[in-house]
Order: sequence, then C-alpha cells, then structure tokens
Amino acid sequence: MTLAACGGGGSNGNGGGTGTPTSPTTPTTPPVVVSPKACADLVGMAIPASAIGLPTTGAKVTAATVTAAAGTGAAALPEYCNVLASIAPVDPSAPNINFRLALPTTWNKKVVMFGGGGFDGTLPNVAGNVPAGPADQPTPLGRGYATFASDSGHQANAAGSLDGQFQLNDEAVRNFGGHALKKTRDAALYLIKARYAAGAPVKSYFAGGSTGGREAVSVAQRWPQDWDGIIAWYPAWNQLSAMLGGHRMSRALAQPGAYPNTPKRALLLKAVLQACDTLDGVADGLVSNQLKCNSTFDPSVALVDGAPLRCANGADTGDTCLSDAQITALKTINTATSFNFFVASGSTGYPGYNVWGADLGITSNPSPLQPTVTFLNFGTEQPAMPVPAGAPYITKQLDQTIKYGVTRDPQFDSLSLDPENPGPWGARLSELSTMLDVSSDLSEFAARGGKLLLAHGLSDVLVSTRATEQFYQRLQAQFGPSYVDGFARYYEVAGYGHALSTVFNATWDSLTALEQWTENGTAPKAQVTTDTVGVPGRKRPLCDYPAWPKYKGSGDVNAAESFSCATF
Repeated sequence: MTLAACGGGGSNGNGGGTGTPTSPTTPTTPPVVVSPKACADLVGMAIPASAIGLPTTGAKVTAATVTAAAGTGAAALPEYCNVLASIAPVDPSAPNINFRLALPTTWNKKVVMFGGGGFDGTLPNVAGNVPAGPADQPTPLGRGYATFASDSGHQANAAGSLDGQFQLNDEAVRNFGGHALKKTRDAALYLIKARYAAGAPVKSYFAGGSTGGREAVSVAQRWPQDWDGIIAWYPAWNQLSAMLGGHRMSRALAQPGAYPNTPKRALLLKAVLQACDTLDGVADGLVSNQLKCNSTFDPSVALVDGAPLRCANGADTGDTCLSDAQITALKTINTATSFNFFVASGSTGYPGYNVWGADLGITSNPSPLQPTVTFLNFGTEQPAMPVPAGAPYITKQLDQTIKYGVTRDPQFDSLSLDPENPGPWGARLSELSTMLDVSSDLSEFAARGGKLLLAHGLSDVLVSTRATEQFYQRLQAQFGPSYVDGFARYYEVAGYGHALSTVFNATWDSLTALEQWTENGTAPKAQVTTDTVGVPGRKRPLCDYPAWPKYKGSGDVNAAESFSCATF
C-alpha cells in the first residue's frame, strides 16, 4: 500500500495528485509560562546543589523584603527586593556562605557582584558604590543593576576583617580563597532568574578592592565564562605572598628601636616631598614620579629643612630625626621579600612597598579619615607578642593567619616565623598558596571579550603597587602589549593609599568606563581621577602604566589638562 493511498487521496492528504507525502500533523504542547516571583515569594526558596558549579549541599533564602525607593540625584536608589540567603557547606563543621542580593523592581538586565576586604566575614553593602566610585554618579543599584555579595564563607567576630579563626577549617579557607565567589554567583543567578522570570543577565560585572581586588581578578581567571567586565582596585592577587611580604615588614618594625612614632613618620614624609615632589614638574604635595623617587631617595643622607634626616651617630635623639634602627626597618620595607622555600602557586617572593612618600599613619592630621589611614598602615603600637590592639594592620592579620591557618596553635609566637625561611611551616604555607594566590593567566577571559580595569594608589603600604605592576607586566609578557591593550588598562594614582587617603582621596567613574568599553566597544581614553579630601575637586589624568602625570609647565595645577602622561 502506498502512502498516497493511505492518505486517502493526494500527496498532501487534500485531494488528488502524486506530490511528496507529509507526516500527519502532531498536536503541539502549549509553552510553559513562567511568571516573575514577588519579593515575598522568594522567602524559603531552596536552591538545589545542582544549580551551583562547585560542591555544596544547596542553599536557601532566609529573608526577602521590599525596600522603598529613597534619595535624590546621584544618590537615588530605586525600590528593590533585599534578599538574604545562605549556602550550606559540604563539611558539616564548616560555616555557611551568607550572601545578599538587591533586586530592583525595574531591572536593567545586568548584574554587579561586589568583593570584600581583609579577611571578609561580613556582608558588603550591595546598595553601595564600586571602589573609589564618585558620589556624583549613580551606584550600580541606582543604575538598575541587580547586585550581590557574600561574606566569603564565614562570619567574623568583633575583630571584623581581622578575624582569622575561620582558617582552622580548610573548606572555609578555600571558600575565602575564591570558591565562595563561584558558589555565590551561581546561587544569586538562580534567584535572579526566578525573581524576573528571565534568562541570564546580558552583562555581568565584578568590582572589588584589596581582598576584593584579588577576588575580582580571581573570577576573571578561574571562571571567565561568567564575567564580561572586571574592576580591580589595589588587588591582593597573590594574597599569601602579600601577607608574607607584610609579615617581613612587621618583623622589621618589631626590632628594638625600629618602630617610628607618628611625628617621625610626618618628618619622613616631609623629607620625601622636599626631595621628590617636583620630580613631576611641580610642587603639588604629590609624588607622581614614584619610580625615580624610589631610585634616588635615601633616608640615610636625605635632608629635611636643610638638616640631616638621620640622627647624629644614628642614635635616637627624639622626634627631629630618624635613628639607624628606624632607617634600617624602612629600607627593609622598601625591598623585596624572597621565598627560600617551595611555593606551590609558583610565587618566588613579594616586592617592596613605596614607603617613600606614603602616609604611614600621621595621627596629628585632623582629618576624620586619618584614624583609618593609621589603622591600615603602621598603627600606633610597635609589633610585639602578644600583638597589641594598636599594632599595624598587617601584623594583626598575619598573627591570625599564622596561628589559625598555618600552625593552628593559638599560642604560637607569630613573630618567630621567618617568611623567607619558614622551616617546618613551609609546606603548609605552600599549600595555602594554592588556595589563596591567583594566576595572572587571563587568556580565556580575554578571548571571550572580557575587559579589565586595574588601578592602584602609589602610597599603598598594605598591598604594594609594585605587585600590581608585576601582574600587569606578566600580562604583557604573555600576550604582548598591543593585545593586552585590547582588554586591560592599568592606572596608578599618586598620593592615594589603601582604599582612602587624606592626601589625594581618589575617585573615578570606572563603572561607566567599563560599560562603554564592554557594551559599546569604546576603549577608555582620557580618564580622570578627582580628589575629594586633600584638595577637594583637584583632578589628575589617569595615565596608562607606566606613564605618570607630568606638569606641562603652565596652567591650573589642580586641573587634569595641565598635565600630560609621561614616562621620563
């Protein structure tokens, strides 16, 4: 029997003829319509472990409430759903990963994830701005982004970003080292899709500074398919290496007579400015030609107001000079830390810090920002055991890491561990490096069109600008400068310290620059940073590294157009 006969007539079942036969019509199933969820409907929602790209035992929304629109102008925030959720660990003794989402009622179909700081342990402000974001431009949430961030997988005690006790658990360490970023992103996107009944975001950005900067370059390197653009300020990308470099700083300052008090720090800064300020063509209170200052300034022979900076015979004779012990400590901090043991991450050391020209903690400064500057730098008390409350930030951070992450002995004398020759602790430090340090290989991120904005203050002595230079130089060595120019930019800011400064408190609309580059193909050009504290409103060009702002010889010293980007 032929198909035509079976069809009861012609080839198409509608009459005669001998054309090509067709199959009988199959009934169609109506498409499933997925409706957006109301904010309150997210409460109690479960996120299956299968939706998260790294091992967990699932996640759950613990709270979801509508926050009304508020503010005006650039500070305006839209109505949004404020969501709290928790990701359960595999190891039942490990802490949860808590995270927060801000889901605007009117969504621009894009997301921003924020990084943390220090040892994390608290939830970043997802309604806030990107690092160094200007107050006259809307925040990501204010622009309609869905935003989210986590505590990195542990909950800090009263010590906040200096609480390192989570390091007793390796799953918690791996989460802090980066795993929490992937887990949080995947869980957040599951909720975003449910809230809006939408597909994947059209663009995904990550912004962070310090530990958050390390987290920023980490996601670009480890999960490049998830991200379109990255903003990384002062990134501790080789986190363990940075901490060991800082520990060498602490040990230098702990030597007898080596700790400079705050008047001596002010004296040192004055001497550096008298020697190096005009290396950029103008006396403006900033050391822009940092490389030349580093190569020429020597506190042993420097003058301040015409008198030697070094005390007579090197003995400490008061606040009008630096002793030999203090000069030795400062010179040690200026030089590199070399690891004389195997480090599995491939790191061999950590570069020195730009102590020549930095505010190391000058408590006589009346600025309300100064206590935080001092806290993040040399503090107010010499490193010692037990570690005093006023010790340098890095001293307290490494005391926690060595006690809980390395030796796992809360009574261990952390200052006794030599970061260059750690002896029996070398193997554990090497293991930690694989959890904390990040590779500079961004080949997959670049190949898929990702864009990276790097920035760092030259006066940062918590995370060294020189380490970020190394990261960028490795990119150039791997790909060639012209290829790197197609996906990355790196800028340095004179006078800017770690996250804030009373000298030049930098702001930069990096999110708009990233949007224009990623979404419109317009690469950053003629970018400008604005000071909000030292000389409020003054501007400097952001020069593509290794260039720096050089005064043209005329014009308003507080205007960016009075400077050109120079390398000589």
